[in-house]
Amino acid sequence: MTPNPQIVKSIKQLDYRVTVGEVSAIAGLEINIAQQGLLALAADAGGHLQVAESGDVVYLFPKNFLGILRNKYWQLRWQEWWGKVWKVLFYLIRVSFGIVLIASIILMLLAIAAIVIAISSSGRDDDDRGGSFGGGGMIFLPRFWIGPDFFWWFYPDYNSRRRQRRKTTTDDNQMNFLEAVYSFLFGDGNPNADLEETRYATIGQAIQNNDGAVVAEQIAPYVDRTDADEDYMIPVLARFNGYPEVSPEGEIIYYFPELQVMANRRQKRALPNYLQEQLWRFTQANSSQKMLAIGLGGVNLILALVLGSLLQDPSIAVQLGGLVAFVNSIYGVLVGYGIAFLAIPLIRYFWIQGRNQKISTRNQARESRANILQQASDSLKQKLLFAQQFAQQKVISDRDLAYTTEDDLLDQNLQNADKIDAQWQQRLESNSSD
Repeated sequence: MTPNPQIVKSIKQLDYRVTVGEVSAIAGLEINIAQQGLLALAADAGGHLQVAESGDVVYLFPKNFLGILRNKYWQLRWQEWWGKVWKVLFYLIRVSFGIVLIASIILMLLAIAAIVIAISSSGRDDDDRGGSFGGGGMIFLPRFWIGPDFFWWFYPDYNSRRRQRRKTTTDDNQMNFLEAVYSFLFGDGNPNADLEETRYATIGQAIQNNDGAVVAEQIAPYVDRTDADEDYMIPVLARFNGYPEVSPEGEIIYYFPELQVMANRRQKRALPNYLQEQLWRFTQANSSQKMLAIGLGGVNLILALVLGSLLQDPSIAVQLGGLVAFVNSIYGVLVGYGIAFLAIPLIRYFWIQGRNQKISTRNQARESRANILQQASDSLKQKLLFAQQFAQQKVISDRDLAYTTEDDLLDQNLQNADKIDAQWQQRLESNSSD
C-alpha cells in the first residue's frame, strides 16, 4: 500500500514522534484512517510503538523514514520522477497557447502578404486594396513585431527588469508573456482545491487548542451549514471519534479523547477566526500582459477575417500553393482559435463573478458565526465552562512508557520490575518515616 502523503507530511511536521490523534488533527483525517496509515508506515519504515501505562500508543519514526520508503516502494520513486517531468510538460503546455497565437498571426500575415503581392503583380482592378495591404499595413506590422521592447515579454525575468525601471509598481507577478497567455485563457486553477482538507485540519486543531472539548459554536465558523439541532457536528464526531455530553442545563458539549493525547508538549497553533474561502482570480497576469493578450487576440481574429475574404476565390490558394495553400487548409482551425481566444476568457469572467458572489456569501455567514462566539451570551459562557470539565491534555513522555518495540521485551520486563521495586521501596520508606 502506497503511504498516505498527508500522514507522511504530518509526521515530519510533528518531529517524527506522534500519536494517532495528533496526525488525525493536523491532517484532518479520520481517526481510523490515520491509525491504519501509521501502523502501515511503522511496519514499512522501521518505526517503533511506544505504549504508555494508560494504554495510549505513540509512534516513533526514524528521521530517514522517507528514504526507507522511497527504496521500498517503486510508486514513490515513480511519483517523484513523474512530478519533475510533469512540471516541464505543464510548462510547455502553458507556453504553447502563446506560441500558437503568435504563430497563427505570423502565418496569416505571410499568407496575406503573398496574396496581396500576387494580386498587385497581376494587374487586377483592385490594386488600391492590394496596395493598402502591401503598403501601410505591411510597414506597420513588421515594426510592431520586431521592436526590441516586445521580445522582453518572453523572458522569465521581464517583470523584475520592468520593476527596476519603474520602482513605483507593486506588481509581484513573475510570469513571462507566454505563461500569461495561458493564465488569461484558463486562469490559474482552483484556489480552494484543498478546502475540505483545510477545513477538517482546522477543526482538528481547534479541538486540540481547546484540550479536546468544544461546543458546537466553536466549530460553526468552519463549516458551511448550521442548524439548531447541531447536526453539523455529526461528521466531526465521526471523523475524530468524539462523544457528546449533556450538561445539567440540557446543553450539549463534545469531547474527543483521542485528540487529547500528545506525544510531546506543543504550543497551541494560531487559527483563523473562521474558514475563509479564497476568491477566484480571473488571471495572475499583470495589466500590461492582459492588454497585450487582448490586443493580439483581436489582431488574430481580424487577420483571420481579412484572410477569409482574400481566400473566397478557391483558385488563389491553388495558384499560389506553398504557404498559402497550407494556411487555406487550416483556415477553419485559425478562425476557431481566434474566436475561442476571446470567447473563453469572456465566458470565464462572468462565471467567476457568479462563483465569487457565492463564496463571499459563505464567508460572511461563517464570519457572523465567529462574531457570535466572540460576543458570547451568558448561556454560551455556561456551555464553555461545562466543556472545560472534560478538557485535558495527556502528554506521553518516556517516563510514562510501559513498553516500546525499540528494546527487547525481556529487558523491558526487568526494567519495569526494577521500577516497581523502587516504587515500593519509596512507599515503605515514607510509611516508616510516618
